[in-house]
Amino acid sequence: AVVSTAEYGERVEAYRRGDRPEEHVPADAVKQMGEMGLMGMVAPEELGGAGMGYLAYAVAMEEISRGCATAGVVMSVNNSLYLGPLLKNGNAAQLEKWVTPFIDGQHVGCFCLSEPGNGSDAGAASTTAKSREGGGYEMTGAKAWITNGYESEAAIVFATTDKSLKHKGISAFVVPKPADGISLGKKEDKLGIKGSSTCVINFDNVLIGEENLLGVPGQGFKIAMETLDAGRIGVAGQALGIAQASLECAVAYAQQRNAFNKPISKLQTIQNKLSDMECRICLLDSSTGTRPNSRMRDTTLLRRRPWQNCRLARLLPSAHIRLSRF
Repeated sequence: AVVSTAEYGERVEAYRRGDRPEEHVPADAVKQMGEMGLMGMVAPEELGGAGMGYLAYAVAMEEISRGCATAGVVMSVNNSLYLGPLLKNGNAAQLEKWVTPFIDGQHVGCFCLSEPGNGSDAGAASTTAKSREGGGYEMTGAKAWITNGYESEAAIVFATTDKSLKHKGISAFVVPKPADGISLGKKEDKLGIKGSSTCVINFDNVLIGEENLLGVPGQGFKIAMETLDAGRIGVAGQALGIAQASLECAVAYAQQRNAFNKPISKLQTIQNKLSDMECRICLLDSSTGTRPNSRMRDTTLLRRRPWQNCRLARLLPSAHIRLSRF
């Protein structure tokens, strides 16, 4: 599976380098990833998933992201942020309706936690889901910076059901898209990964059935934190793949660019830069794919790994740019 994923990463890279618009969502690539089992890697086989662990997921994320960061982020959000909370907290009916159809690449989901005014304070959710007479909820509010906002056909949404309980009054819902009352804001103009849409999703008196509640009322904040912990493994793999692609670009450039009548790859200063990039990648490669422990209260380690890898994904392209000035 790892070998085929690496080979497919090369094909995705060829797709990225083709004549397609930079902001085009690679829908056909996503469908092919679904056929390979990459869109539901940790989902059990009885639900149509690959039934693999987080180590395989991290390796696959690295290989896909090395070829195309857009394909990598679509894969990451669907696996970690959408399917993750459903697999852990969904009942049998929810698993059948909201998991199985989202594994083969035909549909993708999204994760709606952040809001325009709460920043990183996930417990300050101003989006509300009020109980309705006769059952169900009525959701009102807005969620910001939603990856796959335009492409997704279902969303995990966190909303306050009891303000008096603060973060213990937040509940999680699975909400179909499109639906009456749901509108999308403009696509954010990002510096990179433009093929994946990022936008605001507005909820204007959206009616939600009781069957769409994930877990129990008031469990939303816990579900969100557990989901983000597991999602950081995918982010770490994605950052590592981007860093690896940056190194490969830097090596290729150093072998082609001539200075002083020879390729600059023959210059010791350039060799030092390239070896430093390789060492940084090797240093973090072995710590990416650890399976999250649901009983682990201190999640500092899970948070540190993607931070380190994301820092690497920022440093290596910068080093490549500096190298290209020679």
